[in-house]
Parts: sequence; C-alpha cells; structure tokens
Amino acid sequence: MAQAEDALERVMAAGVMKVGTETAFAPFDYIDAGKHTGFNTEIYAEIGKEMGVEIEWITLDWTGVLPGLEAGRFDVVAGPATITKARMERYRFSSPIAEATVAVLTCASCDIEAPEDIAGKPIGSATGTAQLAQFQEFAATLDTPPTDIKEYVSFNEAYADLAAGRIVAVANSLPNIAFVASQRPNVFKVVKPAFGTPTYFGFPGRIEPEYASLMDKIDEILLAMKADGRMEALQEKWFGTTFDLPDYVTEPNI
Repeated sequence: MAQAEDALERVMAAGVMKVGTETAFAPFDYIDAGKHTGFNTEIYAEIGKEMGVEIEWITLDWTGVLPGLEAGRFDVVAGPATITKARMERYRFSSPIAEATVAVLTCASCDIEAPEDIAGKPIGSATGTAQLAQFQEFAATLDTPPTDIKEYVSFNEAYADLAAGRIVAVANSLPNIAFVASQRPNVFKVVKPAFGTPTYFGFPGRIEPEYASLMDKIDEILLAMKADGRMEALQEKWFGTTFDLPDYVTEPNI
C-alpha cells in the first residue's frame, strides 16, 4: 500500500491551506457588510503568515463542515467546535482558542450579579441545545426554581426577549454572549463566573497520521500566539474579554 502524502508537505508545496468553516457563528466567523470576518479569520491570517501560505476559505453550513473535513474537501476546520470526548475519537483538535463554557447573559439593568440570582425569575435559551440542557440542570439545583424556562428557535430570539424584559437571562457559550454584550453594552452584560461544565473551543483536523505534522505546525503557531500576547489581543478585540486556556485538552469534561 502506498504511503499517504504528508499533509504539511502537501500544503507547503501548494502554498495554500484550505480551511472549512461556516459564516453564521459570530464572532468566530460571520459576514459583515458582505465580507467574511471574525476571530477565526484573524487567527488563520496569522497562521498563514507564519507558514508562508495563502488561506483558502471554503464556507458551508455547519452540518456539512465536519463531514467535509472527513471527505478531504479541506485541510482543517476553523469552526470552531467544542472539544468533547466523542469528537476527540474522530478528530485531532488544536490547542484551545477560546472558552466554550456555558454562562449567563442578562440585561444591563437586571439585578443578576451571579448565576444563582436567576432563582424565581423567567429565563431562556435556544431549544435543543447543550446550553439549554445545562441551564435546565443548573436551575434544578436552586432552592427556588425559575418561574419559566423559555425555549427559542434561535439565540437571537432569546436575546430579543431579554432586551424587551420578557426574561432576565439567556444561557449560551461564554464567547458568544461576551460578543453580544460587547456590541450592546448598554443593553446586555455577562454574568461571571460561568456556571457550566468547563469546556473549550478548538479547531478540528483529521486524526490520520499523515495529518499529524500539519496539526503540530498549527499548534506550534497557536502556542506562540498565546505566549507573545497576540491571542489575548484578538480575544479582547472580538469578545471584550480574555480566557485562561490550557495548552491542550487531553481529557475533556464532557
């Protein structure tokens, strides 16, 4: 059997690294005034510069991103994706680039200073999500349960109800709500600490041995960005906060 081509050698020879992502996950990847922008685009610009290659973006719905990686449509995923035990069996994850822990977004004028302050009040999240499930589990631990846990088709609908005062809190991953709060600081604020199980976002790559060198190179650059402050600066720019991240996740909490 012929030996599979080394992914890093192939990318370097081509001078192009193909990166798959969706563009509906602000502030990581999204469309602003017709342009693909976000935290991930700036990270991959740094990776491309360090490697001396161009970044070719391939965008599609999230449901097609990981299958596209497995089918070889691109070399790595921007995504990002929550690092979980089940996913680590199928993908090689990069060094974490942001926290994914579920936290509470509340209105700027709401009397919610800690996650426990949702007791006896109406709250919400997006239906069918891990964030909603963790919010329900957390609410069940309170002496006084919330008066209502509303389920929304999308997080944007939940944010709208929060702004209108129909609920007092929305649960979503910390980076996402940090971005929402940074865009409308007079309307929203993030409640810290996060209440969910500590989890992290990383970039998924192929798990096959021939992709190890490419993922090692990406990790090398990400760790250098963490060490010299570039990662922290980008986190502050896009999320309005920074995250205390491990270099690697070897044993995910979920």
